[in-house]
This record gives sequence, C-alpha cells and structure tokens, in this order.
Amino acid sequence: MSLTLTVLGTASPHPGPDRPCSGYLLRGGGAEVWVDAGPGTFAELQKHTDPRRLTAIWISHLHADHSADLLAALYAFAYGGVTPPAPVPVYAPRDCALRLAGFLGRPDTRFLNGILDFRTLYDGHAVRHGDLRLTSRAVVHDTEAYGLRAECRGSVLAYSGDSGPCAALAELAAGADLFLCEADIDAHREGEQRVHLTPEDAGACAKGARQLLVTHVGPTLTREAAAGRAALVFGGRTTAAREGDTVTI
Repeated sequence: MSLTLTVLGTASPHPGPDRPCSGYLLRGGGAEVWVDAGPGTFAELQKHTDPRRLTAIWISHLHADHSADLLAALYAFAYGGVTPPAPVPVYAPRDCALRLAGFLGRPDTRFLNGILDFRTLYDGHAVRHGDLRLTSRAVVHDTEAYGLRAECRGSVLAYSGDSGPCAALAELAAGADLFLCEADIDAHREGEQRVHLTPEDAGACAKGARQLLVTHVGPTLTREAAAGRAALVFGGRTTAAREGDTVTI
C-alpha cells in the first residue's frame, strides 16, 4: 500500500452533525499528514491515528473551515498529554502562527516553538517526508490559497483546496490517480469573482486524472447531485467524499 486518503470532514461552510468541515488524513511512504484542519476534524483524526504519529500538517488556506482545528491540536499537544516527540511541521500560508497567537491573546508566536513548527507555503513549495513528496501550487481564491499534489512510489493524489477555475488545478490533476476536488456552489453569479467551483468546473479540472472525488459541497447542493453533475463533464469514475471513508490510491 503506497498511498491512502481518509476523509475526516467535507462540510462547507460550517460543520454539521456527524459532518466536520474540510480535513483529510494522508498516509504513505512512512508519513502521516493531516491535510486541512477544519472544525471537528481533530476529533475525527483520533479515530484513525494517534496524533502523536503525525509527520506534518498541511493547510490549504486560513479560512476557519479549513484551519480552525489547529487550535484544538495545539491544546491537545500543549495541555492534553498528546505530545508529539518533536514539534510538528505545519505547512501553511504566511501568518498562520500569528492567527493562533492572536486568538489566544498572545503578543508573539514564541510560545508555539516547542509545539508546532510553522513553515510558509509558496507556489511551487515542495517537501519530502519519507517517500511522500508534497508539492503546493497557488490557486485562485479570495485569500492566499494552495492546492496540493502528493506523490508516493508512483501513486499520485491531487487536491484542489478551495479555488475558482484556474490553470493550476488542471496542472495538479494531470496524471493523478485521484483528484480530490471541491464543488462548493451550484452556479456562478454574474459579475462575482469566481473563488469556488461548480460541479461542472470540478469535472472539467479533473480531465487529466483517473478518478474524481468530490468534496466541500456547499448548502445549495447535495453530495449526490454534485458528484452526478461533475461526472457528466469528467466522463470517468466520480464519487462523493464521505466522512470515515478510506481510499487506496
């Protein structure tokens, strides 16, 4: 088994009963990476692994529905007896540590140094943990945001994060075994900045991938409808992400 993805949460823009916001556990090549930390996902993470085993945390952008449970992890690591053997690398957009410090009313981020090791993402950022390589690409959103391409022993996962239609998504998906892609909105509004994808957008961006896994479906759609509409454009195997599911890539 070279690469697996476990779905921790898929909800947008807020968690619901038994449905946390965006979060995934990526495992492969000796590494375990928590990808996005939406509200409720730290609890779900503990169903599938001991958080002390985490190799890294990767955050696509700093909107609360993708990052707020970093606070839960911080409390667990600092005060809950769930202490990793070394500070956990957190790959995130700039100022992520400052956001945590501000929430706690701390004037600077030095108190985090022994717990979380923040490393700033940028377009083209690449890092390797064991046999798992993570490459980040800047995508189009209403804040600094990144998509992810994870490669391990010939298996490839691509993840959109939150994004509007852009060339970077197609580049991330090209040749991927699985494209995990948001389909947040039913339709684009006239004159509005395109910062999320419709199901049809997701299907079009996934064209270079072998399989499409639709996630982050907003309240104007059902997961089934979003996956069905995306499939009509994509033309390949398309499913909806559900909490607790594990996909082998």
